Amino acid sequence: MYHPNMFESHHHMFDMTKSSDNDLGLTGSREDDFETKSGAEVTMENPIELEELPDPNQRPNKKKRYHRHTQRQIQELESFFKECPHPDDKQRKELSRELNLEPLQIKFWFQNKRTQMKAQHERHENSILKSDNDKLRAENNRYKDALSNATCPNCGGPAALGEMSFDEQHLRIENARLREEIDRISAIAAKYVGKPLLTHSSPFSQLTSSTHIPTRSLDLQVGSFGNNNSSQAGFVGEMYGTSDIIRSVSIPCEADKPMIVELAVAAMEELVRMAQTGDPLWVSSDSSGEILNEEEYFRTFPRGIGPKPIGMRSEASRESTVVIMNHINLVETLMDVNQWSSVFCGIVSRALTLDVLSTGVAGNYNGALQVMTAEFQVPSPLVPTRENYFVRYCKQHSDSTWAVVDVSLDSLRPSPITRSRRRPSGCLIQELQNGYSKVTWVEHTEVDDIISVHTMYKPLVNTGLAFGAKRWVATLDRQCERLASSMASNIPTGDLSVITSPEGRKSMLKLAERMVMSFCSGVGASTAHAWTTLTTTGSDDVRVMTRKSMDDPGRPPGIVLSAATSFWIPVAPKRVFDFLRDENSRSEWDILSNGGLVEEMAHIANGRDPGNSVSLLRVNSSNSGQSNMLILQESCTDASGSYVIYAPVDMMAMNVVLSGGDPDYVALLPSGFAILPDGSRGGGNAIAGAEGEVVTSTASNGGSLLTVAFQILVDSVPTAKLSLGSVATVNSLIKCTVQRIKDALACDGA
Repeated sequence: MYHPNMFESHHHMFDMTKSSDNDLGLTGSREDDFETKSGAEVTMENPIELEELPDPNQRPNKKKRYHRHTQRQIQELESFFKECPHPDDKQRKELSRELNLEPLQIKFWFQNKRTQMKAQHERHENSILKSDNDKLRAENNRYKDALSNATCPNCGGPAALGEMSFDEQHLRIENARLREEIDRISAIAAKYVGKPLLTHSSPFSQLTSSTHIPTRSLDLQVGSFGNNNSSQAGFVGEMYGTSDIIRSVSIPCEADKPMIVELAVAAMEELVRMAQTGDPLWVSSDSSGEILNEEEYFRTFPRGIGPKPIGMRSEASRESTVVIMNHINLVETLMDVNQWSSVFCGIVSRALTLDVLSTGVAGNYNGALQVMTAEFQVPSPLVPTRENYFVRYCKQHSDSTWAVVDVSLDSLRPSPITRSRRRPSGCLIQELQNGYSKVTWVEHTEVDDIISVHTMYKPLVNTGLAFGAKRWVATLDRQCERLASSMASNIPTGDLSVITSPEGRKSMLKLAERMVMSFCSGVGASTAHAWTTLTTTGSDDVRVMTRKSMDDPGRPPGIVLSAATSFWIPVAPKRVFDFLRDENSRSEWDILSNGGLVEEMAHIANGRDPGNSVSLLRVNSSNSGQSNMLILQESCTDASGSYVIYAPVDMMAMNVVLSGGDPDYVALLPSGFAILPDGSRGGGNAIAGAEGEVVTSTASNGGSLLTVAFQILVDSVPTAKLSLGSVATVNSLIKCTVQRIKDALACDGA
């Protein structure tokens, strides 16, 4: 009878393994349930010869010898096995005729070969499992050692197991290091801001007004700036390194990584459900779109990053759209910090990848895990930025669906300077036909109410339009259209104007992109900026700061003075945008054009909206003794806001760019306008002005929040001192421009 433990007999298995390639192993296999023609069962202990089949009633007296196959027979059988390991009766008969063997011999050879391959596969799997088991055992021992070496935070002696949790012990150990870290951040801030900060205090703890961001006032009677002997009020703020504060956040240690992974996995699950679930989690509202039901949220997701801290308010929004970019490129854009910062330059003022815990598998971003820090802004110096320390996780859910989620890591390392944190936020990307993708964006943050937002911008921030999902989705849609336009090849010749080649078109778009990024990075309230408020008597505060430009081919060398102001006007954003971007109305507000006729030399459309375009303008001077000036301008608009950004450019440098040359060496000092809706819903809303005065909007679509920002080269020598005259000139320039815009839009005295 069949031996029940034949595969557990090691010496029989080894005999089979050694002889399977050259011998006829006439052994049976249970999985094939075969029977010999004579009715006798064939076992490893009783191999038989087909040349002399025994009588079924007689027991053989001696062990039969194996029948060896020829080399040719073995090669043919091996070759056929690679193509078909389970031949049927017809195939076995054909092989038997070709190889001069019995069909049963063929059948038994294939059975033994399958058994051998199965054993090899099991040995390989066992080896892998053993390796994984060793790794888990080593990690377990490491955690045991960490627990056994725990120390008491009070006396420094050994702590009894169970006296405190591992997480609590880890946080207590990190507490002293965090205090030193905050002191170092304060020292860096004091170096650049010009005054010391209190130890363990928030950058916003120095707020002295509930209606605006305080900045150092500048007495215009001071004769010079930059003198070390002058008083503190005699300095104009400087823009310093873009990562000095952000880089101070430390890289996570090894003990943090398992907790980060667990947090990221839970955040991914929450994001997908937030993106796909409707009522009762998201409640529809006629006036505000979808509103998150917080009670249902905490009931559905009890884990997360913990309850909402006292004093923080929630901002949650969800938005969907279809963009002209395939899902693979979208994922790459979101996971590459440089591309992400470039595409969302109006929202992300600074970003840095601190550590990459996983790069993904199979050559893509599936499973990629990054620890990051970023600063989010509104294009105005009146709205505080939001800094977040978070982990970004990317996962492929199916062949055509990806998700990218962010979640704050402040719960791992609590800090007294935390003023905002991101609950699971990000997007779900679904592949569509013809290179399109559907993007569902979820933005869920908690913000400390201590952060003071200027009264003008409170409706915009409180309605979620400033940092919500609608702004992210609208920006992504517009940037995807811009990228598609830059890659298009079927552009009518008439649209190219003086641009004679696709290379020239791409170079001009690349130059305009750098101009927009430079403008956006310098117009907000980033902690990299030290805005100084000029002492004025009007309703619009002008803030200024300086930057020394040296060894940067993209900027002219010398001292650059930046000035910005924000104000409200009771005119719809679209009307303001159309007025500022139109070259025919430029002479009504642009003082530097000296009333000259402005002519558009080149025009590149950047999307479906006619307002999204890049133009090369020529200002024909009315004075015959002055040369004509070229201006590069990009205008862009979407549902969240609009920009009109421009910069004077050298004629010879632009000729190189229009011929397809490198645009990185063209010096630019961008100026321009950021136009945002005021957050009102319909006309007749009362909005507070720059100094808190209440005015009423009569526009059918509400009013506009307009930020004007200039960059002026006040001295071509980087080591020169900034004079009072330069500051006064720039202040007068920006105030006069604001007044001209108000007059032209018939809103003087608003």
